[in-house]
Amino acid sequence: MDRDLRQRDIVPPDRLAKCRATVIGVGAVGRQVALQLAAIGVPWLQLIDFDSVEEVNLAPQGFLESDLERLKVEATGDMCRQVNGQIEVYETPSRFRRSMQIRNVVFNCVDSIEIRRLIWESVNDQVEFYADGRMSAEVVRVLVASDGPSRAHYPSTLFGASEAYAGSCTAKSTIFTANIAAGLMLEQFSRWLRGLPVDSDLQLNLLSSELTVSD
Repeated sequence: MDRDLRQRDIVPPDRLAKCRATVIGVGAVGRQVALQLAAIGVPWLQLIDFDSVEEVNLAPQGFLESDLERLKVEATGDMCRQVNGQIEVYETPSRFRRSMQIRNVVFNCVDSIEIRRLIWESVNDQVEFYADGRMSAEVVRVLVASDGPSRAHYPSTLFGASEAYAGSCTAKSTIFTANIAAGLMLEQFSRWLRGLPVDSDLQLNLLSSELTVSD
């Protein structure tokens, strides 16, 4: 198939074929990550989320009106299959647990610092590529752990809940900010696939047009 013909120099198919990706949290950012992963051709995708689609999710998360009251993992999984008929999607309609089997790529898109810490402590020695997407209103922060220095840096971003506003996705959200956050995460993923350096910590303020990058 030629569905990936125009991206092959950016998303190497041989490396992508070895990826088994897990998206934890299928809300605003996580749903967009899942759809973009399906579009670029990731062969295997696991979706973890316990929540169902509510009316307040329609505008900022991009769910369809026909998805109302459906489990988010089911609605997102169905859309991923429509995007890419070859993808294997496994839907896990529950909260993340330490006992869950995780493969080599993780996209963490949950809305709690404490859950982020739990996920990192559970999977950091299992995964090759780990991305954490955080969104608050028009501010996006993307963190990546894929080598020694970035793995050492990431735990320092797991600050206490009282400091979580700047890195939480529980505040105001929009579909366009979520799409940008997902795109930044996929860009770092594509760099990793190509063996290029990744940005371990970047923050984008859309309102002020400011981008801050830390290696």
